[in-house]
Parts: sequence; C-alpha cells; structure tokens
Amino acid sequence: MTQPHTATAVIALGSNLGDREATLARAVTALDALPASSILAVSSWHGTVALTLEGLDPEKPAYLNGVALLQTRLDPYTLLDALRQIELENGRERAERWGDRTLDLDLIALDELEIDSDVLQVPHPRAHERDFVLAPWLEVQPDAVLTGHGPVAALLAALTDGAPRPADTTLGGPA
Repeated sequence: MTQPHTATAVIALGSNLGDREATLARAVTALDALPASSILAVSSWHGTVALTLEGLDPEKPAYLNGVALLQTRLDPYTLLDALRQIELENGRERAERWGDRTLDLDLIALDELEIDSDVLQVPHPRAHERDFVLAPWLEVQPDAVLTGHGPVAALLAALTDGAPRPADTTLGGPA
C-alpha cells in the first residue's frame, strides 16, 4: 500500500462578521490540527472591501483576508470536507452566494494539481482575479506560481498596476 503524497495546499481565509481576527486565528489553529497536516506559513491579515455578485460593496462589513500554506497528506476531497467543517464550527452559514460570512476557507491550489469536478475546482477558478488572495499568497511564497495562469507576482501586478487598491490595508500577522 502506498503512502499518500505530501503536498502544499494554498488556503485562502476570509471573514467579515464577528470578531474577524479571533475567527481567523481559530481557523489557522484548526488547519494546523488536521490529520497528516501542518501549517508552513500564514500571511498577515489584509483588510478589503466586501466583494459581492454585483462587485465591490463598501456598505457591507469589510473583510480580513489572508493565506495559509498547509503541508498535507490529505487527498483534495478530504481536505475540502475538512475546510467546510472548520467553517461550520465557526458559524458559517451558506445562505447567499458571496454573502457576508464569519469564515470562508477556499482551497486555492494543491501543488500543481488540476481538478475540475462538480464538487471541487483546483486551482480555484477565480484566484487569478483576486488581489485579496494573490497579495497575501505572494507574502508567504514570493516565487508562487498559479497553475494555468503563471507567476503570482505577475498576476498581482497585472491586477493592481503595481499598487494595492486604496481600500486594502495590511493589518499585521495572525494572532
């Protein structure tokens, strides 16, 4: 019997309801406690305007976003189930697509793996369009490459013209 392959998962974390920093800290702790997994790095938290289906909405509560690198032997579907369980444990309700949430955990990438199923898409299909994912990812992995899209640094530069959105702020590291 072969042992599962060890891979590096890029997990995006976000919260715009409740005690955002405490929720994100609990999520990082829960990720590190997953079986056959350990945190390699966690970005600082970045404050961003809420993104809705209609676009940016400064009237909604602002998000804190970050990225964690997780070394894991979990298969992608087991990891996805674990992320959803951590969300539930932190009060996540899936009532509205792209709605306000206590916690959002997205599997952005898992090494160079590519999956396109009804349940899971890796790499995340919109990661290359989201500076709130790319900026913190670049912070913890300066040489990162998003499979199918190229170097994260180039993707971020193309989105921001070399500067973050005025609404973005870096708010220090995880608790």
